[in-house]
This record gives sequence, C-alpha cells and structure tokens, in this order.
Amino acid sequence: MVIPSELNAARAFEERVLREVARHGYSEAAMFAIRLALEEGLNNAIKHGNRGDPKKKITVDCDVDADRATITICDEGTGFDPTRVPDPTADENLEKPSGRGLMLMRAYMDEVRYNDRGNQVFLMKRNT
Repeated sequence: MVIPSELNAARAFEERVLREVARHGYSEAAMFAIRLALEEGLNNAIKHGNRGDPKKKITVDCDVDADRATITICDEGTGFDPTRVPDPTADENLEKPSGRGLMLMRAYMDEVRYNDRGNQVFLMKRNT
C-alpha cells in the first residue's frame, strides 16, 4: 500500500494496523509496543526520509496473524546508516532530541531491521 507523506495518512494506516492487531487478540502491552514503533517509524519516514515533502510517498506493508505482526515502512529518501545514529542515552546526547525513536523501536519490538540503503525499516512483534 502506498500512502501520502502526511501525518493524517500515517495515523489512518496506524489505526488500521491496530484494529487488525486487536482482532487477533494481542495483549495491551503488545498493542502499545506496536503503536509506538509504528508511530515512530512513520514519523521518521515523513520527517527525516521524505523531509516533509508532500509530493513524496511512503510504501507500507503489514501482515498480522495470531503469532506475529510484521510491518515494513519505506520512504523515498536517500536513507541513513542506523549504526551511525548517536546513542541518545549517552551523557553528551541527553539534551539532543535525535535517536530516541530508533531506541524506542528497538526496545519495544522483537525485531527491527533496515535495508542496506537505510530508507526501509522492518518491524516485528510476536504475540506472546
């Protein structure tokens, strides 16, 4: 599915995914984790990847079943190297806003992977 690089479209997709997650009986904790990671991933695609350009699109894919939820978000940006994002918990970075979303996605999801270009993120949460 392709959505515009706009917050309203991102929220609509997010709600669609969460309805599917709820339909499959995921716990409140898992639903919170998925909502948080999905929101961070979509916001990053809009803000950092597509640089807020409304002409650019975001390609999203979601597969939810009773065992796991997988979500892929791909923007039209040049990408980035996630290993080069400074640790937001390091003393010198505590006042900086960058990197927190990536940290949260990694903390709450069971798997987070990026493509080589760095413009696509794969998120996975098991239904435990």
